[in-house]
Formats: sequence, C-alpha cells, structure tokens
Amino acid sequence: MKRPQFLGLHAQPSGQTRWLLAVVPFLLLMVVYFSASHMRHLVNESDKLLPSALQMLDATGRMAFQQDVRSGDYLLLSDSLFSLYRIFAGVLMATVTALIIGLNMGLYRGFRALSNPLITFIAMVPPLSILPILFIAFGVGDFGKIMLVFIGTAPILIRDICLYVSALPKETIVKAQTLGAGNLAITYRIIMPMVIPKLVDSVRLSLGSAWLFVIAAEGISSTNGLGYRIFLMRRYMNMEVIIPYVLIITLLGVTIDFALRYFIRKVYPWYIEAKN
Repeated sequence: MKRPQFLGLHAQPSGQTRWLLAVVPFLLLMVVYFSASHMRHLVNESDKLLPSALQMLDATGRMAFQQDVRSGDYLLLSDSLFSLYRIFAGVLMATVTALIIGLNMGLYRGFRALSNPLITFIAMVPPLSILPILFIAFGVGDFGKIMLVFIGTAPILIRDICLYVSALPKETIVKAQTLGAGNLAITYRIIMPMVIPKLVDSVRLSLGSAWLFVIAAEGISSTNGLGYRIFLMRRYMNMEVIIPYVLIITLLGVTIDFALRYFIRKVYPWYIEAKN
C-alpha cells in the first residue's frame, strides 16, 4: 500500500511536497495582505495602515541606499549592525555562563543544591520589568541592553543544560572513573563535548526571546538599532518602514537559526540521530 504524502498519521511527504507545503502559507498571507491593501487604497489613496509593495520597496530603498542627513549613515545597515552586536554579545555571554554553570549543576549535586534556588528565582523574574534597574545600574548605552539579553536568556539556558547533563547515562561517568579519569577530566573533556550541541540547540530556541529584549530596550532608550527605528517610525505612522523592518528582523532570526542548525548537523551528526 502506497504511503500518503500529506494527510494521515503515517504520511511521509516527499522533498518536493515539503517545499510546496512550506510555501503555501506564505503565499496565502501575501494574497490576503495585498488584497486588503489594494481595497484600502481604492477607498483612500493616502492610507498608511496597509502600504503597498511599491511603497515598502521605496521606503526600504531609501533606508538602505540613501545616507542619513544628520549622521551620514545608511540607516538600515547601521541599525542592523547595532542590533546584531547587542544580540550576539548578550547571547554569547549567556552561552558561556550556561555552559559552565549548567554543566557543573548537572554533575555535582552539592553545587546544584547551592545554585539551583537562586537560578530558579532569577529565571522567574520578568526581564523587561527590571529594564529600568539595568539602565540605572549600567547606563542607557549598549551594556545595559546587552545585560538585558544576558539576564533574560542565561537562566533558561542554565536550567536546560543542567537537566540535560543530569539525564545523561551514569555509565559514561563510571567508565571514565574506571579508566582513571578525575573530576575535571570527566567534566570538561568527556561531558562538556557531549553538551555543546544541546547548548547550541537551546541557544537557537532562545533567539526569539533575545530579539524581544533587544527590540524593547532599543525602543525605550536608544538612538540606533532596528527596535529604535521601529518605535521612531511609529510616531509618524510610517508603516511602509515598520513592516519591512519587522520582516528584516525576522529574516535575520531565520538566517541565524538556519546557520546554527546547519552547524549542529555538520559538526554533531550523532546528536541529530539521537534526537530522531
């Protein structure tokens, strides 16, 4: 009996069918949006709520290829670089912290008993609620925004790594000890390489939250960045700029997500096989 490609519990879509199914929702969204935009412009030619494709392309071209009168920068490039810097700096700090603390929490019960209550407490604090405190403590410059990303993502990554390490087979540690490996060797030469693909996977899943923190911080107090530009354009109802900026943020996130998945698939194929 031929296996179905779309419907059914045992459906197995082919490669071509997967691509088709992936494209269909985006096409439907585009049809709905541009139909609604066309109808609104028929009623009111100066409508700003749903800009047409030409209006958005024109606005994006201005932001990308025309220098700003005040700063002399190409605003789209400048905003993207500032936001990416804040994202990467905050996530990198959180990743290194999660690797060290989460790894040791998962292996050493005493250290887990000491640090787990504090990590759990910090993880329950809504990061955006302490944004004013971060701005007072670290200033309204880049470091305050980077710290928001760090505080918002590090506790989640730490707890995720701790759970993953504590669930690893105990036989691995026992065999290493039988061969004469000490605690440091077991922790950083045996267990840590096993944890890195899981950490990268967890970072990939936390990027959405990291973008949220950066956009919120830039919108509240900044003079550059994608979030700053969106909040600035909101004052003038410039939806022809806001929508492309939102799409650019999404594309940047998707690109980073794809790069991290490709990295895991190429460098740690055993992790993908274990997940499947």
